[in-house]
Amino acid sequence: MTTSPDEPVLLQEVMMLLALRPDDTCIDMTVGLGGHTAALALATAPDGRVLGLDRDAAALALATKRLASLGGRVRLVQASFAHVAEVAAQENVRDVAGILMDLGVSSMQFDDHERGFSCTQDGPLDMRMDARQTLTAADIVNGWDVDALTNVLRDLGGEPMAGPIARACVRRRVKALFTQTYELARVVSGVYYARGWRRSKVHPATRVFQALRMAVNDEAGELRAGLASAWQLLKEGGRIAVISFHSGDDKVVKEYFKEQCLRGAGTLLQRKPLTAGAVECARNPRARSAKLRVCQREGDA
Repeated sequence: MTTSPDEPVLLQEVMMLLALRPDDTCIDMTVGLGGHTAALALATAPDGRVLGLDRDAAALALATKRLASLGGRVRLVQASFAHVAEVAAQENVRDVAGILMDLGVSSMQFDDHERGFSCTQDGPLDMRMDARQTLTAADIVNGWDVDALTNVLRDLGGEPMAGPIARACVRRRVKALFTQTYELARVVSGVYYARGWRRSKVHPATRVFQALRMAVNDEAGELRAGLASAWQLLKEGGRIAVISFHSGDDKVVKEYFKEQCLRGAGTLLQRKPLTAGAVECARNPRARSAKLRVCQREGDA
């Protein structure tokens, strides 16, 4: 997402490729702090509608204040984008011209130690995007067996030390359950130090925390469901833009768009994903890993 509420990632590229017109209806599936949402509302003025979804109540509250001046043209709802079809039906949103999904975790979420997303700040081992759900990162680390932990760390985080770290977590939780982020980060660091790791700019627990966050929030399942639901809401000629920050997410998006194109229902607007330029990356380091893919609906084959 962004390091600043005023600086959404790849904004110019998103707006150029969505090519929204005045009075269009569009959906922001990941409102965050509302940067992209505000741009969508501006592009569809004076009477266009913007439906915005986000699982994070705290982010949605800030976005609501930011977008208050836009009045009834913007409707924000706390919901997972996997449920966008139900929300759109409830809000009487149809014939959608443009949809945006900006995946990943915002800087605001990383910076809030109480959320437990960061391995460099101590806080509860939580990682829930939506505090209404029950599963937390602590539940996984304390309750899943070695094989399940290993699979999550390897498959979702690309963690090369998945097995040793999973075994170290199981040994540690016999003595005391994990409750804080620093407790887990120390165990992971210990595994790396024992194998000759030396300090670098990237914390050794980064991939572990990524994997746990993705598991807690079922990010892969949510993404697949969200893409399928969003596609059905697009009118013919409507476009969906997806910004991903993780190779696994980008692969899911790439394969979904390819499937639509192969059956004649979609057209890719660019062969390869767009990435942020040097100026944006220097201003916003998180933009370095961003990839933007856009597909246009042509009607079902």
